[in-house]
Amino acid sequence: MKITDIKATAVTVPLEAPLRHSNGVQWGRFVRTIVEVETDEGIIGLGEMGGGGESATLAFQGLKSYLVGHDPFDLEKLRFAITNPTASLYNNRTQLHAAIEFACLDIIGKKLGVPVYQLLGGKIRDEVEFASYLFFRYPDEKNGRYEVRTPEQLIEHAQDLQQRYGFTTHKLKGGVFPPQYELECYLALADAFPQDRLRYDPNSILSVEQAIHFGHAIEKLNNDYFEDPTWGLNGVRRVREMVRIPTATNTIVINFEQLASNILNPAVDVILLDTTFWGGIRPCVKAAGVCETFQLGIAVHSSGELGIQLATMLHLGAVLPNLAFAADAHYHHLTDDIIQGGKMEYREGKIAVPERPGLGVELDRDKLAQYAELYKELGTYPYDRDPHRPGWYPLLPNTDGFADPTRSY
Repeated sequence: MKITDIKATAVTVPLEAPLRHSNGVQWGRFVRTIVEVETDEGIIGLGEMGGGGESATLAFQGLKSYLVGHDPFDLEKLRFAITNPTASLYNNRTQLHAAIEFACLDIIGKKLGVPVYQLLGGKIRDEVEFASYLFFRYPDEKNGRYEVRTPEQLIEHAQDLQQRYGFTTHKLKGGVFPPQYELECYLALADAFPQDRLRYDPNSILSVEQAIHFGHAIEKLNNDYFEDPTWGLNGVRRVREMVRIPTATNTIVINFEQLASNILNPAVDVILLDTTFWGGIRPCVKAAGVCETFQLGIAVHSSGELGIQLATMLHLGAVLPNLAFAADAHYHHLTDDIIQGGKMEYREGKIAVPERPGLGVELDRDKLAQYAELYKELGTYPYDRDPHRPGWYPLLPNTDGFADPTRSY
């Protein structure tokens, strides 16, 4: 079997409301790049990458000469063809490779008639558990609803998600408002859900000293971990030395060199594996094996997925014996999807691992066309900017730029 072509389509899919984070805002929609890898046997594999828009489409087109004539079964050859370590110094293609790896695994699974998890060693769980992933949110621009700014709104939102989807782990994405205010919100959340597990992620925006203070204030809560409390391995190492909560990251240990450094001089206890950031599903499986050897925790990270990438997260979660934490997903914030059958369903906080060959999802061509047109209409947006705070940009640590929690929009 040989690859004959690659196609990339930029889409934008609406969110229930704009999601605020320490570095900006998801502007009420996700921009994703959908990848289709075609073969001479008529099998088409699907991949997905975050953001990019026109630039990602052109980048995938630029890889066509690397891919045409390549056997999709030769995944290690593919890895070096696209992400040769020396060449990557000039052309970092890790995330592009991830989307193509997804598609190749999809092709292999379809060719062999087996789900991708069978290619990864076989599943040990039928469902993957997810956390609620709570954001501070601007109101929906059309109806002025869905704002999350106050502790009361945060609790109401979490209760609604628990009722609809069954989440029993709650992650608060912070770094938006002053630390003392977010501490009040987090403590209120813990008080409202005394039996559930919690995690807090200020997106690296706190100083080491702010992170230590915050960590001390939440030590007695039912925390999974303290995610990216500050920036850098040494910064997180200092927090870890002072706070009795496991640390976690998806920003400073995202490749094998960083993982080795963290093992030799520990800073992070829980590594958040992202099928895009690590370059594919298979690198995440390898990294999980390293973590198992050295008894580091793992979880599955979300970088803002539609159904194709969610499928990669489910197949990854299905095969990891040391996955002891609920996975992250933005998925419940979406209003729609581009896969056949619409959005996958949560049951008791979990999503079933797809059982059909390959990734187990197929494109809804009408939805793909609809959201490709919406992308052409709305275009992309700067992830690291806030449309309601013109001229603002984040400092790191953020010493002069937290949002005003008393201001409603």
